[in-house]
Amino acid sequence: MPGPKRLIGYARVSTGNGTDDVQIDELNAAGCERIFEEDGSGASRSRPVLERLINNLALGDVLVVVRLDRIALSVTHLLQVIEALEARGAYFRSIHDPIDTTTLQGSFSLQVLTSVTRLERSLSAERTKAGIKAAKSRGKLPGNPGLRERQPEAINAVSKAREEIYLGELKAGLQTWLPTVKHLRPQHSWDNIVQVLNRRGQVWTVERLRRAVHRLVREKLADSELLTRAPRRAPEDRLMKLVAAIAIADPNLSLRSIAAQLDQLGERPARGGRKWQASSVRHLLDEAHRFGLIRH
Repeated sequence: MPGPKRLIGYARVSTGNGTDDVQIDELNAAGCERIFEEDGSGASRSRPVLERLINNLALGDVLVVVRLDRIALSVTHLLQVIEALEARGAYFRSIHDPIDTTTLQGSFSLQVLTSVTRLERSLSAERTKAGIKAAKSRGKLPGNPGLRERQPEAINAVSKAREEIYLGELKAGLQTWLPTVKHLRPQHSWDNIVQVLNRRGQVWTVERLRRAVHRLVREKLADSELLTRAPRRAPEDRLMKLVAAIAIADPNLSLRSIAAQLDQLGERPARGGRKWQASSVRHLLDEAHRFGLIRH
């Protein structure tokens, strides 16, 4: 495990209450090089400062909070935040909780927390099945009577509830994928972005990703520019666009690392051969710069 480079603090204060000096003092005492403050309610899933902070962390950086409730809405949300950090090669530490992914003990505590969450989900599913079985034994049909009778009010209520659940799940996991989409859209195709996200261990399809972004735009949680059609560029070189997308999503990757990722994706080398070489990646990156796919 490589040693951490920087300690970056994150403090969330209640809306309108101003700076929480206690949090700031503790983060400074912990050695944080910089501290980012979020002004917002604990019940709100919107964390724009946190999203920007995670997106700008470098390899080996450590995100530090005073307590877990300053960053996460739930255990599931916490695990999603830590997953986003791991995708960037960064770590997480809570000063007053036994969670510190830079240490073996802290990583073990996180594994226990993950296992407990999975256990609770499993038990909840078992309780639901047991309740349905018991209802059937008493001659009662499970589910909503209004749905069985196809009542419009019941159908609309269920549809609305499902949409709210879907939106809640999108908001809870924004930090794990939306920054990458913002980086790459609309210059890159949905297909390339899906490949980049899935390369990081996520599971997306083009249809699911486009639906998610459309919903966020409708809720004014994302810029409508993300939905703009990707420009046609000459030459139409899919590999050039894919290499550019990988490099933009993770600027710290070396040429050899990008080559390894292309091998893992099953892409055939542009100049022939069985494995990608750093020189072939460099050629495609130079082309991407020349055609404006990469601006830095």
